[in-house]
Amino acid sequence: MNTIKIAAIGLILINVIVSYIGIRNKSVMQRFAFDIEAIRSQKQYYRLLTAGFLHANWQHLLFNMLSLYLFATVDAGTSLSITTYLLLYFSSLIGGYLLAWYRYKNHDSYTAVGASGAISGVIFGMIALIKGLEIGILFIDIGIPGWIYGLLFIGISIYGIAAKRDRISHEAHLGGAITGLILAITLVPTALTQNYIAISLLLIPSMIFIGIMRIKPDFLAFKKVITEKPEGLLTIDDRYNSSKIDKEKEINALLDKISQQGLHKLSKEERQRLEELSK
Repeated sequence: MNTIKIAAIGLILINVIVSYIGIRNKSVMQRFAFDIEAIRSQKQYYRLLTAGFLHANWQHLLFNMLSLYLFATVDAGTSLSITTYLLLYFSSLIGGYLLAWYRYKNHDSYTAVGASGAISGVIFGMIALIKGLEIGILFIDIGIPGWIYGLLFIGISIYGIAAKRDRISHEAHLGGAITGLILAITLVPTALTQNYIAISLLLIPSMIFIGIMRIKPDFLAFKKVITEKPEGLLTIDDRYNSSKIDKEKEINALLDKISQQGLHKLSKEERQRLEELSK
């Protein structure tokens, strides 16, 4: 068993254990999820890392871990060390959440969990490092060129960011992918000359899109965050909407009653509830 596969298995075990704890204990999920408000107001920067080991549910976890394992088996033909692999993984994880932060920095209700950014970075790193890499479709003996997969991935991510019609954190996906791609060619510069066509096809549209986000943010103006409480805890992908939204609505309703009718109009139960929510 090669060292990359060993590292992947180790990451999978950590993800499974931490996600198991988070799925069973919502307070753990809330304490360590990527949360714009907590990061900005309380400087809890550790969430950029810890959120990557939590997952919405077992489907979310299974899909991510299967992807991580499958791409650990295509390392043959590269000189990627275990240190480089882990650096690629964790840098992409943080890079993905940083792009999500940049996109939603003024929207306190945005929260997310999942290792998708890290895995996207590993996949794009492999596409950059392995010339002619083909990516197979599960259970089907068909592979597509890595650069085509990458272009499709980028297109879907850009559309998802602009349309904002689901709870998937497309920003984290794209941010992780770009981080992995750039870091891979930085760590292994020879890949740039040996695989420059595939790298250029992926890097150029990604950087153009990032430039648009920076220069003309109104082009991708934030329109609506999906705040409806999902069935269970989360959707299958990265957007984690905790009960924080419901609590904020409840607090606002109680405060409105106080402003309109006075504090004395609150019942004993309402006062106790307000005290609980204010903690």
